[in-house]
Amino acid sequence: MTQKKYSDLQLLTRLLGMARPYWLPLSGLLLASLLAAPLALLLPLPIKIAIDSVLGKAPPPQFLRALLPAQWLDAQESLLWLVLGMIFCLALLQQTRNFVASLLRQYCGESLTIRLRTILFSHTQRLSLAFHDEKGSAESLYRIQYDARAAEEAVVNGVIPMVGSLATLIAMIVVVFRLDWLLTLVALAVCPPLLGATQIFRPRLRGRWEAFKKSESSVLELVQESLSMIRVVVAFGRERHEQGRFAERSATALRRKVLAVFLEGLLGILIALTIAAGMAGVLFVGIRHVLQDRLLLGDFLLMMLYLGMVYQPLQALATKTSAVQAALAGAARAFTVLDAKPDVVDRPGSRAIERTLGAIEFRGVSFSYDETPVLGDISFRVAPRTRVGIVGPTGAGKSTLLSLLPRFYDPTAGQVLLDGVDLRDYKLADLREQFAVVLQDTALVSMTLAENIAYGRPDAPLEEIIRAAQLADAHTFIMQTPHGYDSEVGERGARLSGGERQRIALARAFLRNAPVLILDEPTSAVDAATEEKVLEALERLMQNRTTFIISHSAGVVEKCDLLLYMDEGRLKQVRSRQSEPTVLS
Repeated sequence: MTQKKYSDLQLLTRLLGMARPYWLPLSGLLLASLLAAPLALLLPLPIKIAIDSVLGKAPPPQFLRALLPAQWLDAQESLLWLVLGMIFCLALLQQTRNFVASLLRQYCGESLTIRLRTILFSHTQRLSLAFHDEKGSAESLYRIQYDARAAEEAVVNGVIPMVGSLATLIAMIVVVFRLDWLLTLVALAVCPPLLGATQIFRPRLRGRWEAFKKSESSVLELVQESLSMIRVVVAFGRERHEQGRFAERSATALRRKVLAVFLEGLLGILIALTIAAGMAGVLFVGIRHVLQDRLLLGDFLLMMLYLGMVYQPLQALATKTSAVQAALAGAARAFTVLDAKPDVVDRPGSRAIERTLGAIEFRGVSFSYDETPVLGDISFRVAPRTRVGIVGPTGAGKSTLLSLLPRFYDPTAGQVLLDGVDLRDYKLADLREQFAVVLQDTALVSMTLAENIAYGRPDAPLEEIIRAAQLADAHTFIMQTPHGYDSEVGERGARLSGGERQRIALARAFLRNAPVLILDEPTSAVDAATEEKVLEALERLMQNRTTFIISHSAGVVEKCDLLLYMDEGRLKQVRSRQSEPTVLS
């Protein structure tokens, strides 16, 4: 899957669109951010009053005379207490704003992250198996777990603070312009260089963060791969080799992150030097104005404080560039997955199906994977309730052939028909209800035994679950576990033996009660004693069902009504009980 290119505006627009359900708390967070500006404007005011009116002889500001009695303002001591009270009240207001903003920031951030993760997880499950075969689970896991953080980082920690900083900047500019327009123009002379620096660094930062995320994802892929085959790693003594691979990939990720942080730091230095130059120019002009009696000392100090507050949002707007670019790099990776189209979808006007008779026909079916031919021109017909055995050497395409039935893939040529109707003309969800699947690698989820048996029918009552387990010859060992049907199976069924996992899979198929059964090497991972029990369960399971079974075991295929021999992706021979083998070219 090629990484798509998105502009910053495209990514931000989509992220803001995803944030729409949380407009109310986000509006509250934005309001809290905007309140920072007036509070920032008021914070230096008590200092100015203390310098000019308590220590000096200047009259108090006009707005205080309109609000408070004259006797409070004429006495220095009462005016001092007023200044102290203003400092206390402003500090309380500021901390209250910070507290509310922090709560809203956490709520909005986590909510947006969970929403994007949920959308990614849901969409990833709908993508075709070809996508998962190509990308692997670790890549999808990284995008769901880590790249989904882009919603929080870009919107909550990026856009909203930048809007607040912009509002603070505008308010500060208006105030200082009224105090001394020339100093304001000197202070704002740093804006063009800051804008130019951020524009130069922005695409470079995005590229560095994308490279880092790709490397970090490959580290996660290696960890998952090594731990999933830990028995093989230990058996062959390859721990040091895997450790070396891990160290190598981690070092690559580290180098790429250091490069991104280096660029980030370099931008920070340029911003700091530019702002320092602006402050030096303001200080030079301001002192001359004080010496020329064009500006009071208190007004000059207030001006310097306000200009410091002008530079803070300016610096925040510039330095947020790196954080936002890192977030947008993750967003681009997340949206690349979301924009991937499933290969297997419902056709317009697809029909519903309740329960099939089980008549299946392959008509000139071919299939290619990444332009590599896997199946070629396969045709055969199966009557309802027929047992079909499929044999052939490894790599002959047997599993791929059966993967076409529940539409894990669609054929690249030809048709697969169910009850005389092309599979692609049925609703996908209804179609897959017609199949029960028991795979060679039995897949169990980390839930209870009962939940695993009922995985295909989660609303099934316990009585039916127990009956299915009895039919699969699983009830006895289940009752020997510490908690019976409520016992946890562990990750991928690690607490069960291979034969026990296989019988749980058979019980799941019994409970599903689908008219068509797909069995892919159901006895390959069990010993002879267990195979006998599994075969007995299989015999019960296959009754009155159309069954396709892949197996190298003679005991499994000898009772099949139809036997298909495959080699090199082609159907070489068809044999039934009633006729001589038919050799195909």
